[in-house]
Amino acid sequence: MTDVHDNKTRSFNMSMIKGKDTKPEIIVRKFLFKNGYRFKLNYSKLPGKPDIVLPKYNTIIFINGCFWHGHEGCKYFVVPKTRTEWWLDKIKKTKERDQNNYKILNETNWNAIVIWECELKHNVENRLEKLISDIEE
Repeated sequence: MTDVHDNKTRSFNMSMIKGKDTKPEIIVRKFLFKNGYRFKLNYSKLPGKPDIVLPKYNTIIFINGCFWHGHEGCKYFVVPKTRTEWWLDKIKKTKERDQNNYKILNETNWNAIVIWECELKHNVENRLEKLISDIEE
């Protein structure tokens, strides 16, 4: 199947996808702030440049997009029909990089929490309440 957009339009569409301050991130940040948690954003001194860092709790939160991070078994992770090999390779490298970052963070005694985009689309309240217990443990 060919792409429905020409190269220029597809390139523009892809360039407009944000890497930070996304809707899922803002949902989590507002919830944390409302509940009295203070945090740092996109902290570049730690591996993986975590979306949210809670230094007081030695906790890091990554908010991963299901497509970009290859969320297995998720309906939002669909392999594109064009340039399939390129996309699979890109997502595979992202997953490997994520795993390496989580390993380094765990070895340095950081509590790394991953929240998937789809978790914030369904049962938001349940996931955010679980986040509190994940931070406090």
